Amino acid sequence: MNIPQTYDYLVRARRDLWTTLESVPDEVLSRPLIGGPRFQCIKDLVFHIAGVEDGWLHYTILQDEPVQQTFPVVKDIQDGPFCAQVPLGTLLAYWRAVEESTLAYLAGLTDDDLKRLVNDSPTERFLLDSLLQHVMIHEMRHTAQIALLLRMQGVRPPALDLLFYLPSIP
Repeated sequence: MNIPQTYDYLVRARRDLWTTLESVPDEVLSRPLIGGPRFQCIKDLVFHIAGVEDGWLHYTILQDEPVQQTFPVVKDIQDGPFCAQVPLGTLLAYWRAVEESTLAYLAGLTDDDLKRLVNDSPTERFLLDSLLQHVMIHEMRHTAQIALLLRMQGVRPPALDLLFYLPSIP
């Protein structure tokens, strides 16, 4: 997986997803559809996607303060079914700030960096390349869930498949 190219795809696909989400009534985005202990509505998934990227990049890889802690509007939100009452604009502003931070990090990333081992715990280490792949695939899976949840409520989700974002070669 080419990390910068894959992240570029995610950035472009996010724009389409965010545009769709912004057109959906808040009651649809806040509706408890999932019935799980951590995620119940679309807005829970929106926050979770941004939070996972933020946590892996800052807490684990860079070992510094996650964007969430410096972003007052979402500082105290926990990963769970807590976002139904949070305005979508707030969650998307946080996600944009995480994206900005990730783009800045990726701009300086080298092939040698990708081979670096990152400690996730005292007993677990992973290649940086593998962790970044995990973060991106994680987002793809959860945005697919969001697309399905939108469709189940009669909302046409954007086409998020990579094929729609690839350059056509003459």
